Amino acid sequence: MAEKLRKFLNDYPAARWAALILIALMMFFGYMFVDVMSPLQSLVEQQRGWSPHVFGTYAASEYILNVCGFLIIAGIILDKMGIRFTGILASSMMFLGAAIKYVGISDWFQATAFNEWLGSWWTSMPGSAKMASLGFMLFGCGCEMAGTTVSKSIAKWFKGKEMALAMGIEMAIARVGVFAIFSISPAIAAKMGSVAAPVGFCTILLLIGVINFIVFSVMDTRFDKQLIGAGLMKAKADRDTEDEFHISDLGKVFGSKSFWTVAILCVLYYSAIFPFQRYGANMLQCNIGDLTPQQAANIFRWFPIGAAAITPFLGAYLDHKGKGATMLIWGAVLLIVCHLVFAFGLPATHSKLLAYATIVILGISFSLVPAALWPSVPKIIPEKILGSAYNLIFWVQNIGLCFVPLLIGAVLESSNANNAAVVAAKQAGAEFIPYNYTVPLIIFACFGVAALVVAIYLKALDSKKHLGLEEPNIVKEA
Repeated sequence: MAEKLRKFLNDYPAARWAALILIALMMFFGYMFVDVMSPLQSLVEQQRGWSPHVFGTYAASEYILNVCGFLIIAGIILDKMGIRFTGILASSMMFLGAAIKYVGISDWFQATAFNEWLGSWWTSMPGSAKMASLGFMLFGCGCEMAGTTVSKSIAKWFKGKEMALAMGIEMAIARVGVFAIFSISPAIAAKMGSVAAPVGFCTILLLIGVINFIVFSVMDTRFDKQLIGAGLMKAKADRDTEDEFHISDLGKVFGSKSFWTVAILCVLYYSAIFPFQRYGANMLQCNIGDLTPQQAANIFRWFPIGAAAITPFLGAYLDHKGKGATMLIWGAVLLIVCHLVFAFGLPATHSKLLAYATIVILGISFSLVPAALWPSVPKIIPEKILGSAYNLIFWVQNIGLCFVPLLIGAVLESSNANNAAVVAAKQAGAEFIPYNYTVPLIIFACFGVAALVVAIYLKALDSKKHLGLEEPNIVKEA
């Protein structure tokens, strides 16, 4: 009876939700930095000479080291060293990478001899793009590591409680970061007259994110002491061999059909979301016409708000009612519809109202899939290798996120090579280049179709193997 009456730190709602806010704010700042230059594509082309292909290469650089295996190492670090060490390491890498990117994009760096040398070395990209890409690579390693660390942290602090709701709120806060940066990045750049200013602003916010995770780590240390004292967790020195993570445990992940189905669904769905964010504002300028970068960003910024508004409610629904696999199917359907509307509806109507509606619906899709996807992983993967499982899913996802921006940038450039309006605008040195986005948007829609097929298969697999994806997270006692 005394054991049942014992209360742990996460049993206090104020404590566990405070912990959530601390780590969610770190991801909020991270998401702001990810898209700080997304609404500035036309401006960076004008000020730094970045073509769409160069911009796509820069966007892909965030994921290159992750694809080369860093995320697998990050998963091992997370399961071996724990969430506190990994989170502080990840947030520090985000800040350092952001600082390097700020140096590369800064005005004063453009006049240096090092910038000139970078521009002439290896491949034909401006030195500013190469330096920014280097920083973005390091930031990307930290950001993806931080994302999986946050997921495992929430799974720990909200185990047996409102896990899906907590993950939904964390994702909602992070998505608002995208809304915020699409709102303020063009304004800061316009006021300061440079694309570097918003990058510097977000770099400072990432330093605050490091401090946030350090505070969370203090709370988590106390929580661990309570668990050890109650005999629910062993001190590191006292753990048995079977309690420890071993690299051989990764075979359990790689050998799971359910894991690979979730991972493939993840890479297909997110390949039609995150690369699209890089080009979304410019796409609206081109498909609607008569829009400034600020006006286009003001429309596109509502995309994450659709996700942020309903993700917590979907999380609560999953906790109490379930139906996670069904949500994945509907999310993929909405994704397909939205990209087809962008491809054919907007150029035909030039309607801002249609643009707003489609952006919000895409945001709803973006809440359905992540809200159902991430709380499902603990149902199919043992806790001691959960960190590695999350990182391996992120690794597979990063393969798509690395190569899809390169693909979209190359297709956008090649499909407009003979576009008379584009050729004339470039010859005239115009600030705005009216690209035709039809082919790239069809590619995004095709990713959605593939994701829909996998989501249907996952639901069938859940019915056959009883994975619990359609079951609620909170189990009521009889």
